[in-house]
Amino acid sequence: MTDWPILSVTTFLPLVGAVFILLTRGEPDMVARNARNVALWTSLITFVVSLLIWAGFDSSSAEFQFVEKAEWLPSFNISYHMGVDGISLFFVLLSTLLTPICVLASWEVIETRVKEYMIAFLVLETLMVGMFCALDLVVFYMFFEGVLLPMFLIIGVWGGPRRVYAAFKFFLYTLLGSVLMLIAILAMYFDSGTTDIPTLMKHGFHPSWQIWLWLAFFASFAVKVPMWPVHTWLPDAHVEAPTAGSVILAGVLLKMGGYGFLRFSLPIFPEASAFFAPMVYTLSIVAIIYTSLVALAQEDMKKLIAYSSVAHMGFVTIGIFTVNRQGLEGAMIQMLSHGVVSAALFLCVGVVYDRMHSRLIDSYGGLVHRMPIYAVVFMLFTLASVGLPGTSGFIGEFLALVGAYQANTWVAFFAATGVVLGAAYMLWLYRRVMFGKLEKESLKDILDMSWREVAVFAPLILVTLWMGIYPVSFLTPMHASIDKLIKDYEAARSTASLTIEPPTIMLARLVGMGETR
Repeated sequence: MTDWPILSVTTFLPLVGAVFILLTRGEPDMVARNARNVALWTSLITFVVSLLIWAGFDSSSAEFQFVEKAEWLPSFNISYHMGVDGISLFFVLLSTLLTPICVLASWEVIETRVKEYMIAFLVLETLMVGMFCALDLVVFYMFFEGVLLPMFLIIGVWGGPRRVYAAFKFFLYTLLGSVLMLIAILAMYFDSGTTDIPTLMKHGFHPSWQIWLWLAFFASFAVKVPMWPVHTWLPDAHVEAPTAGSVILAGVLLKMGGYGFLRFSLPIFPEASAFFAPMVYTLSIVAIIYTSLVALAQEDMKKLIAYSSVAHMGFVTIGIFTVNRQGLEGAMIQMLSHGVVSAALFLCVGVVYDRMHSRLIDSYGGLVHRMPIYAVVFMLFTLASVGLPGTSGFIGEFLALVGAYQANTWVAFFAATGVVLGAAYMLWLYRRVMFGKLEKESLKDILDMSWREVAVFAPLILVTLWMGIYPVSFLTPMHASIDKLIKDYEAARSTASLTIEPPTIMLARLVGMGETR
């Protein structure tokens, strides 16, 4: 397997399916049917190939594995460099798992421009997987920014009534932060002479530079997480996106920011990360408490789940910047759990929206009497979101809070209030939708879930319970990479002291190095 470019195959296989769909000709109905079938089978095969990465992964090694490297722009020392470690492995699997689920969930819902829709999702899968595998900053940035284009189209073309507004808001918010990150990448290149990520991790940027480079990367990653107060694009994007768009947005795209903190902020800018950790704690606690209270006031199911995503990702950012094993592994598990559970919750909303064409909570009530299977599925993911022991949500939140307690008792105390508030808004949502009398005439003929919808939820239920009951199977591949990250972080901090250099001096030095090169 080491001689087989499995990462490139996993990354670009969806593009093969996209090209095949693009070349399909015939009657509109036949083209749509072929597009659905090709997209489903391509994404399923990609998922199976990604499982081979997990099967062949050496959990005892902290180094990047399945490494592929080829010259791309040799005169600029930029290469096509791919590899995975214990941090990126499961994000690749999450991307390949959710894509066929999104295709299957869109099977009957999307009726216009089916061909283009399926192409957009396959291109999006390639960009997501490539981003998590990239070991060169330029390659990473291309995948990282490329994700915006298909997601922009998915929201803007197949979304709700305010889809264009939501799509542009999503695009502009994320693009602004990414421009600052691009400037930082150029600065790092001029300072180190390379964009190779493993090399940059060992480069040791001067502490006075780290502060500004960290802020530039933070501007991009904070929007992607999203952290308060740059979270306002998320509710609009979720509400207007089609169900599958919300699934992939919450399931994978929100993890890009957390992954960026783990891959770049901590190992490359350790001094700046320690310096800004109190600020991250503060913003995360505000996000957890504030967005939980906002979620309690929502009447739209999608908006409630969107705000809950901001709150849950607050646990992630707290766990990451504790820089201890419990906090970091808790953040990883929380991201994976949120990717599965939030995706499932948006699919649950999509099930009733497809029948009633309403996301308002007041439009429902007493659904348990007509949709018992749906009620059980919705209950499972509601409890997983709350953090019930035995589900994936408990493992992530518990470890993140343990790590936060080791770092700062008050941070853990305030973060724990989010668990209470999370139970309040999720159980409030479930009670109003599921219980009570079936009084609305429009609900009396509603049908329970079909076999296709059950097939969509089955793998998500399996993963949620698997992570909650046997988390060691997910934690073990992370251990070596997390331990190495902590060791390198502490070693770098012990040999440097942070001094903040004015941006004008930094700019002058940057220009000087650019002229020298």
